[in-house]
Amino acid sequence: MEQSANELTSTLHLSSRPDVTSPAGRLEEYVASLNEVDQEVIAQIQSSGGSKAMVLINRGENKGSRFLITDEGATIGRSTSNAIFLDDVTVSRSHAVIEKSAAGFTLRDCASLNGTYVNNASVTHSLLRSGDEIQIGKFHLLFVTGKTQSSQQ
Repeated sequence: MEQSANELTSTLHLSSRPDVTSPAGRLEEYVASLNEVDQEVIAQIQSSGGSKAMVLINRGENKGSRFLITDEGATIGRSTSNAIFLDDVTVSRSHAVIEKSAAGFTLRDCASLNGTYVNNASVTHSLLRSGDEIQIGKFHLLFVTGKTQSSQQ
């Protein structure tokens, strides 16, 4: 069987984008683009001493959406039952979870098909820092929290 000369194929490389800014710089740039009310919401999270956290959609559908992470954590995935619902086939139904622990907030991949990335590195489990970029499928999320007492020293 002959292949057409016009047939195109492509490969999706989820972690191939070069990281040109630090996590803190990426977050500062994003916050600077927000209106005053949204900047105040982010400032409240950042001044929480690490007791509160939020995820912001930085790239992808619903850019600008924000999700508060509670003490119970937040599930992320394509199923509408998730706290953070990402509606795209590149996202597994139950893709990942953010949990709060004594050390801070951690991201855990739930054996997803396309993997979970933090700052362009594939992870199965990662302690999150404010400004970290989480990539799940085609969505790029920014993680925001305040500094904990141990990270301020």
